[in-house]
Formats: sequence, structure tokens, C-alpha cells
Amino acid sequence: MKRTHHCGQLRGSDVGKSVSLIGWIDSIRDHGGILFIDLRDREGLTQVKANPHSDDNAFNDLVRTLKDESVIEIEGLVEAREGDNVNSGLPTGEIEVDCSIVIVHNISDTPPFPIDDEKGDKVNEDLRLKYRYLDLRRGKMRRMLKLRHETSRAIRNFMDDEGFYDVETPTLFKSTPEGAREYLVPSRIQPGHFYALPQSPQQFKQMLMVSGVERYYQIARCYRDEDLRADRQMEFTQLDIELSFIDREDMYALVEGLMKRVWKETLGIDISAPFQRMPYQEAMDKYGVDKPDTRFGLEIEDFSDVFAASSFKVFSGTVKKGGVVKAFKAPTLADVTQGEMKNLEEVAKSLGAKGLAFIKIEGGEWKSPIVKFFSDEEKAALKERLSLEEGDIVFFAASDWEQACAILGRTRLECAELLKKRGKLTIPADQFNFLWVVDFPLMVYEEEHGRYVASHHPFTSPVTEDIQYLDSDPKRVRGQHYDLVLNGVELGGGSIRIHQADLQKKVFEDVLNISADVVESRFGYMLESFKYGAPPHGGIAFGLDRLVMILCGVASIREVIAFPKTQKGQCLMTDSPSRVADKQLKELHIETLDMDEETE
Repeated sequence: MKRTHHCGQLRGSDVGKSVSLIGWIDSIRDHGGILFIDLRDREGLTQVKANPHSDDNAFNDLVRTLKDESVIEIEGLVEAREGDNVNSGLPTGEIEVDCSIVIVHNISDTPPFPIDDEKGDKVNEDLRLKYRYLDLRRGKMRRMLKLRHETSRAIRNFMDDEGFYDVETPTLFKSTPEGAREYLVPSRIQPGHFYALPQSPQQFKQMLMVSGVERYYQIARCYRDEDLRADRQMEFTQLDIELSFIDREDMYALVEGLMKRVWKETLGIDISAPFQRMPYQEAMDKYGVDKPDTRFGLEIEDFSDVFAASSFKVFSGTVKKGGVVKAFKAPTLADVTQGEMKNLEEVAKSLGAKGLAFIKIEGGEWKSPIVKFFSDEEKAALKERLSLEEGDIVFFAASDWEQACAILGRTRLECAELLKKRGKLTIPADQFNFLWVVDFPLMVYEEEHGRYVASHHPFTSPVTEDIQYLDSDPKRVRGQHYDLVLNGVELGGGSIRIHQADLQKKVFEDVLNISADVVESRFGYMLESFKYGAPPHGGIAFGLDRLVMILCGVASIREVIAFPKTQKGQCLMTDSPSRVADKQLKELHIETLDMDEETE
């Protein structure tokens, strides 16, 4: 291959040069017997002119066989395009190559869909995933792959500048089923025993701190056997970071510097730091979620005090039982349609609500089935706190605190979408509201199982002054846990870790109620290591796919992963997962049930 330039490289200054290009035929146009070929490689596109050769029938016949997406190599002379022939919308638009030699490397069949950004976006996603190798030829997809590469490069350069070691950790790990469901890998050598694919390198990176590495990072492949959605895949890429001898302030400063570097090197945007910090309680109270999108208002207010003695028993009864009454205003959304309102109610019901109480303000009147139960004082309080005006609508939730927050948090986001569709809410594409959510509870009580579980993971260190409440009031204990949120998306989370064996054992056994035998089986080596001078340490992990998704401005991480799975966990291109031969199962001492037998 004698390529002298990429297809996006030639400019007016190259006129007169003899060049060689190689790539895919993007399109062919016949202008009175002269063929114009747009030749494409990963760097761009160049127009190639193929004049009929009066004395070379073989050349002419060969050129006539060319089809879109065929791979060819050409040699020719760079010429200037004149006047109206100049394409100002193309970096190579001021030149073309008059080819004298064409070498055909592969003639393409007709692709199953157009290799085109605009038309390709309208193709069914399953078809795009089945022929992903064709989908990735599109300029949009290539640009996103390149931006992902640039993001990884910026991360690696920053981490190297900050003195981190890039250390790989094992992919075959020990099963620790207290987290998300794991993928198990049977051992052929030890029948009946299994590895697990790691959900994260959590325990290994802590072991690296005990080992004295001090500053570790890894762009690691991780696995979780969970239901998939737009921002979740069963296998995903994680930027994993762990440091010794730090506190939370050190972590905030490090990560803010990293984000500034990534945004500058990929998008050319300077983001400001330090980032806003918001306690978990405030995030839930105001936005109904621990990953709030602060680019717009619609903030939630607590009206429990207003309705504690209300004649509307649904509200007052909830408050008497220890619950809350919350509400928020969606300005100018009183024109919500019946269909839109029904969808909002279904969303609320999916989160445990019996319905979705509301008040519309139209024509100077308060319209709602519940408004007749409100006193003048209650209506005055609503009007004052929410600054109610003509055309507004108010949504309510009355329940326990967590459920009320969740109901209105999700309703708030749905209302924002409705306002955007109406052109009443605009969020600039280059607005990046970074936010640290801090002061999470260390434990949450799981009613279903009647026990406490770690809100983050069981290695999170309690806030020092709260350790005294571990026995008497675990709900009161805050964890040294922090999440980085951007525009309503959790980019990553981490914590300062427990590094004392006795405290870690207490959290496992006394608070989380994990038996000593199970603790020893799953985490014995870690507790043992803490006896030999474990340093104070902490870390954080980021979903690289989600980060790149935001940088690219797309709504699904499947778009920024080269070969993603569908929502059913399938790779349509390779037709996996698939059945395996009985011989393979026999070697692993595994027997599968027939689907009909399993159903019975």
C-alpha cells in the first residue's frame, strides 16, 4: 500500500502533487462519462475524478464496475477546483484528484442500509447493530469513537501527570453476591467451583493501597448481570481510581482537575471549579433524586407543616403517620393534555403512588378535585411559597419521605420534557452543571429483609464524629461517600474507605448482620491485610461510557460503545449468547435444563 495521504488531508497547497489514496467509495456520480468518486477513509473524504482513458480500455472497464462501499486505491495528480466547483463545506473542498491508476481491493455488495449520517440515524437500531461494522463507517459514529479515544488519552495523560500507576487487576474474581447480580465462570480444573467476573476492582484496588502503591488507576472492564437500559450495559468500562493518605477535599480537587482536562482536550471548553456541593438530604428534598439536574428549576417544597391539620385527610393523615406532603410548580403547564396527564399519573403509580394530585390555575380559578378541601390559609401558603401565577399547575405527593421525593422527582423530569416540547424551557447544549452530592447515609434500612444494608458499599468509612452511633442509631451515621453528578447523570461515585480491621469487621457483623463465617469466607484476606499497616485511603470510579455519552451529546451509551448489547443482552452481529456443545458442558461438570422442563 503506497498511501501518501489520508482522504481528509489534502488542501489547496497540495495542488500539483502526485498522490496515492486508499479507502471506501462513499458515492459515485457520472457527469457525461466522467466519473466523480467521493473516496472516504477514517480521516475524511476527497473527490476523485476518473476521466475515460482513450487508449486504456481496461482502465475504463474497471472504473465502470465500481460500486459504493467498495475498497479502492488510486494514484493521481491533485488539481484545484474552480469557481462553483469549490465545496466550502468540505475540508478538502478546494481540490480534487485526477486519477490515473485505480486498484480494486474489494467490490462491495449493496449495503443493507445507507452509510450516511442522516439516513443511517433513521434505520432500525437492531439492523444497525446486526451490521455494526457498517454502522461504524458512518462519519457520526467515527467521530464518537475518536472522541472516546481522546477522552481516554486525556485521562491517561492527566493521571500520569499526577503520579498514578496504571495497574491491571484480575478479570476472574471471587464471588461476593451482596452487590448486583454477578456473572459466574465455572472452573474446569476445580469442579463445582466458580469465579465471578468483577463488578469493579474494588477489593483489589484497596489491596494495592495496602501494598504501598499509593496512587492507582485503571480503565477497567466491569460486568453486572442487570436489566439493561439506555445508560446501562452488562459489560461496561470504568475509570477506577484509588489513593492513599487523602481526605475528601483532596479527592474533590483531583477529580475537578481531571474533568477540566477532559472537557478542554475533547470539546475545547473551559469548565469552572470548584464544583457545587449539595448534601444528599437537600438533593432529595429539592429535586427528589440523589442525582439532580440543576439546569432548570421546578424545585420541590415541603408543605407538611401547612397540611398537618388540614381537613383533607389524605394529607393530614399522612403527616400524622410520620410522612410528608410535598409539591412543586410546573409553570405555564396548565395546558397539559389528558394524554399527558395520564402518562404522568402512570409514572407516579409506578413509584407506588395511588394517583397524582394536582391543581391547575386557569382563568383566575384553582381547578382540581381536591381544592375544595383546602382552607384559605392553605391556599395562601401554596400561592406564596410557589409564587403561583395564571397558567401554572401544582403537583403533590403525600407519603413517607423517600417515596414522596421519588414520585415528585420523576414527575419533575417528565414536566421538564413537556415544557421543552412546548418551547417553554431551553437548556443550552454547552451547559454543564457539575455537582458533588455528599453526606449520604452510611446505611439504609431494608424493610423487606428487616436489616440494614450499605447505601454505597460496605467498605465506606463513616464520618468520624458519627461512629459513636453505629450501635445505637445506624440511620444517623453519615458515610464519607461522594457522587459526581452532571446534568442529572451520575458520572461516578466513591468514598473514603475503612482501613481499620476492627471497624470493618464491626460494620460487617454488627451493623450489616453478616455472619462471621460469611465475612471470613468473602473478605477474610482483606481483614487480614488491614492488620499489617493499611494506610488511610479512598477512591472513586467513573462510568467511561456515560462520560463519553455526555461529551458526544447522545442519549444512549450504545452509541458510544463499538459493539454494544441490546436491551435483551444480545449481540446481534455475532448472534450471542449462544448454546455450546455438550462436550464443553461436560468438561465443566455442568448440565442444563431443557426450557420445557424448567417451566414445569
